[in-house]
Amino acid sequence: MSWWDSYRAVYGAELRAAAVEYTEHGWPLVPGPGTDVLLDTGTVLDVVEVPAELGRRVCATLRDRGMVVPVAATPQNTWWFPMTPNHPLPAELSLHTDVVLHTDGIGVLAPPTERPEGWVQWRVRPSFTGYVVPDAAVIVEAVQDAVRRRAEQGEDPSDAQRSEVVSHRG
Repeated sequence: MSWWDSYRAVYGAELRAAAVEYTEHGWPLVPGPGTDVLLDTGTVLDVVEVPAELGRRVCATLRDRGMVVPVAATPQNTWWFPMTPNHPLPAELSLHTDVVLHTDGIGVLAPPTERPEGWVQWRVRPSFTGYVVPDAAVIVEAVQDAVRRRAEQGEDPSDAQRSEVVSHRG
């Protein structure tokens, strides 16, 4: 067996084990292309996805409050947070194109899915938190706090995007 065949066999076993682990803990999956593991949103959980730098701020906010929640990192330099479903993002966050809510049956790539750019991986594994899906209000509030802190420090890319739109209109 070549090293590549060996790698694919081990990776396939990891994907199957992850799929079983998610479903055994009530995290629903949706069929995806190839070997992708996709969490199904809209029933048991939704997912909010943010840039990695904002995700670190969200985690810091949650840690300051004594909370640890599952967090995944993608090779596209984003982090996502599962949360209870059916909680829309407030208008304040809808202005930020880098804050994305995945809901209503949208499949979200879950660890250990591999992409050409790299792996989707856990920053905080759900097993560490007992597979408890965090309350959406807590996650959304932490995202709002992180977005506000980013703006206060002058690091908000949405401000640049909005001023660019204004300058193109003028």
